[in-house]
Amino acid sequence: MSKSFVIVSMYRFVRLTDYESMQPLLLSFCQERDIYGTLLLAEEGLNGTLVGTRGAIDELLNLLQSDARLADIEYKESYAEAIPFHRTKIKLKKEIISLGQPDVKPSDRTGIRIEPKQWNALINDPEVLLIDTRNEYEYQVGAFKNAVSPNTNNFRQFPKYVTDHLNPAMIKKVALYCTGGIRCEKASAYMLAQGFETVYQLNGGILKYLQEIEQDQSLWEGECFVFDSRVSVDHQLAEGNYEQCFACRRPITYEDMQAKAYVQGVSCPHCINEKTAEQRAGYNERQRQVTLATQRR
Repeated sequence: MSKSFVIVSMYRFVRLTDYESMQPLLLSFCQERDIYGTLLLAEEGLNGTLVGTRGAIDELLNLLQSDARLADIEYKESYAEAIPFHRTKIKLKKEIISLGQPDVKPSDRTGIRIEPKQWNALINDPEVLLIDTRNEYEYQVGAFKNAVSPNTNNFRQFPKYVTDHLNPAMIKKVALYCTGGIRCEKASAYMLAQGFETVYQLNGGILKYLQEIEQDQSLWEGECFVFDSRVSVDHQLAEGNYEQCFACRRPITYEDMQAKAYVQGVSCPHCINEKTAEQRAGYNERQRQVTLATQRR
């Protein structure tokens, strides 16, 4: 596969009291180097996925790591033949990943980090409850063998799932995983605060696991949903077999696209009954504009 562009996914939970003043500096730095994607800044840290040439991404990482607070920033790289983002956005947020629990501070305490090479042994332990902290539509694309899905539509629903379904007095060991590691940081911090005795988390998330573990040794089943135009990646981190509905942002299969409910950019079998006629009219106009813009290129 061509490696013309480097996609870097990164996060770091650390107190950034000056995050607002960092925004214009990072925006101009990325724009000057044709780095595209989205970076979130908050007082609790930094999170985002960006793409650029090898040289541009290296410059960005050097800039961030020159700040002592970000010297240990977590990041993972993959590659693309074309740029999967079209704009550069540096956003200011209350949280870099929204759990809706302001007292949860991953910079103070999180679960025990388990490296990919030790992950299989951990989740094969019958005393360990393995939980996927991602959304249900992500879980349906692929998951670890025997993982439990909280059946959530967004991460803010995770605390309710814990309250309604899990008892810290009955569950001694919990293992959490997510795409890149960031949701596990908050989820593990939350579960420890709720009294769970031992909480583990997959360090670097699914993407690091797929990068380091050979497929014949892997306990991963299916593909991994990613939040860019690739939609999903396979075990070699190459672009997967899913497309995306641009109305609801869910992953869709070839079979979904053959259904009557599927209209490109407007609806799919998952959202046809969720959207109003007015919303679908808006999506239809947006798709018309996208088609016109593509034809002009």
